[in-house]
Amino acid sequence: MSIIRTGTVTLIGLAALAVGGFAALGQYSKRGSAPGRVNGALAPCPDSPNCVSSEAGTAPARRTPPLPLENWEVLPGAIAEMGGTVTRQEADYIAAEFTSRTFGFVDDLELRRAEDAVHVRSASRVGHSDNGVNAARVEDLRARLAV
Repeated sequence: MSIIRTGTVTLIGLAALAVGGFAALGQYSKRGSAPGRVNGALAPCPDSPNCVSSEAGTAPARRTPPLPLENWEVLPGAIAEMGGTVTRQEADYIAAEFTSRTFGFVDDLELRRAEDAVHVRSASRVGHSDNGVNAARVEDLRARLAV
């Protein structure tokens, strides 16, 4: 086999391996669930850059402002309009899932009703980077609420 043919076969094999790995990771992400609350607040963001949160203590690079409290009742409908699925809804907590078209990665959007605002957390279940998808999701939600 020539060097060019061997290199082409190797590249195709590596690409297939990468696609298979991403597909497996996407399937793995479907097994989890939103982390929920920790000591009354939304779970802290992990060290990876694929999470944004409005909760106190969030690193400045991952911090997003909370939503106005008066939007609480319309949030489930706005989430559905965005393509998300509400998986848990309580008087002061909403969890929703968003699934990517490519590879089926699942991200969690969580909302916590506080006394003066709605705290928000959006994070990928797996992986390291999300190319800004979670931050964009929160900004899309904010725009839909016109805040």
